[in-house]
This record gives sequence, C-alpha cells and structure tokens, in this order.
Amino acid sequence: MKILITGAEGMVGSALLPELSQHGHELVPADLRPTQPETLALDVRDPAAVARLMDQIRPDQVVHLAAETDVDRCEQEPRHAFDCNAAGTEHVVASCRRAGSRILYVSTAAVFDGRKATPYVETDPPQPVNVYGRSKLAGEYAVRQRGGPFQIVRASWMVGGFERDKKFVAKILQLLETRRELTVVTDKVGSLTFTTSLSRGIATLLETDHSGTFHMANHGTCSRFQVAEKIVELLGRTDVTIRPVTSDAFPLPAPRPDSEALDNRRLQELHLDVMPAWQDALRAYVQRYLTQRHACASSV
Repeated sequence: MKILITGAEGMVGSALLPELSQHGHELVPADLRPTQPETLALDVRDPAAVARLMDQIRPDQVVHLAAETDVDRCEQEPRHAFDCNAAGTEHVVASCRRAGSRILYVSTAAVFDGRKATPYVETDPPQPVNVYGRSKLAGEYAVRQRGGPFQIVRASWMVGGFERDKKFVAKILQLLETRRELTVVTDKVGSLTFTTSLSRGIATLLETDHSGTFHMANHGTCSRFQVAEKIVELLGRTDVTIRPVTSDAFPLPAPRPDSEALDNRRLQELHLDVMPAWQDALRAYVQRYLTQRHACASSV
C-alpha cells in the first residue's frame, strides 16, 4: 500500500515510518520543514500545495500527523491553531476525496473537558476546554464529513521522539540529570501514549477496513506525579525527592483538562488493541533514553 504521511518528521512520524516500513508499505513522508532527503516539503495550510502533491503521489492511504501541538501557542495564537489543525486537515481531506485515498487522522484526548471520573470512551461527547482541543476537534469534523471510510485515532500524553521529545516525560528525565528535588502536579491525570506503541497500533488498524473513531493509549490511568515517581524508580534514583503540588503552582496560558485518560474500548471490542500498560511503555522509553544517552557520552 502506498502511504503518504504528513508531519512525518515529528514525534509520531519518527516511530511510525520504521513500523510501516516493516509491514512492507511504500512510504512517502512529507513535512513542513524537511531535514531528511527523502522527505517532501508540504505545508498543509496551502490547499494548492496539498492538491499538487496528492495528484502527484496518488496514495492509497494518507496518515495525517501534521499539526500544531504546542497547547500554549494555540491558546495565544488561535488563528494559527485553526489554520494548522482545522483548515490544514480540511485541505488533506478534500484531496483524499478527489484521489479516492483513505485517511487516518491522529487526534487527542484534549477534545474532552476532563470532568469525567473514569477514562473517556469513543462515544463520550467532546467538549474541549482550550483552543488546541477545539482546533483538533474541528479537524475530526472535517474527516468525518469526507463522505467515505475514515479512521480517527485519539491519543493522550504523548511520549517518544527522544531527541525530538519536548513533552513531560522528557522534561523530567532532563531535570533529573541536574536535580535531586522535583515539584510535580498531582491533580492532572491521563493515559500515556508511547509513540512506539501507537505506531504498532496504527499499523495494525491500517490493515483493517474498520472505520470510525478509536482511542489508542497505553493502558491505565496515572497522574503527572505518579509518572515522575515511576521514572525515578526506573532510574534507580534513591537520592531524589518529588514534592506534590496542584496545577495552580504552574499557571499556563492554556487551561488543561483535569483528566485526559482514555479507554481503548473499540479496539478491545474488535480484538485490535495492541497497546501495553503505561508502566511497561514508560520502562521501554526510559531504557532507550538511557541507551542513547550512554551512546552519546561514549562518542564524545
């Protein structure tokens, strides 16, 4: 299958390309600012550019990863957020319709308001509390209205990308290189989504004809504080103190949902859930992080 991947050099794309390659697919990576010679330049905000590339490639499948994922930037620049996440997705969807290509769109748990006491399932009504969530939900609506089969995959609390990783887990690991005391919030919970796990899940889903919305996160619910505790445990650090606080201690431009926990109910019902527990995924991430850091230190 010929697959065009937008945002191919981002966190998810860096894990997804090797996974799909192992499945024997013909891959066409594209990104806004390519750094690899095989990656094509594509700004999804430009409908003419999207149409030209789609007409040239004629892919069987598009995996649409390109997005603005900086939650605070989205809040401060809502037009930019909607240009990238809503209009950009509309342009990709329109070209998929003309080319007869299938589409898989990666969305987010931030489409929910975070007030539910249990993990969100696919049938729960979205009600985002920030611009990022609203712009990604607008992208979902564009995909649903394409007039053919589609797959929307919602993830939460992304982990991965390693040298590309700017998310919570990577920040904790970086802080622990110089600090013995951390302050971490206890009142935000979610489901970790390791990009390696997500890539396996996407590769599995692409080989089916199932259409609709699917939650795809590592199993289990955890707080930011619990994640930090687990990282310290995995590192074998007995010299670190983690102090619990509420999110009021870290005011941010964009409000965050209290819960971004997901239940992979549809995947489980279809016997397609390949996502491991969050603790196992975090262990794999930390082990690879340590291996890469050791390799970098040895090469100096």
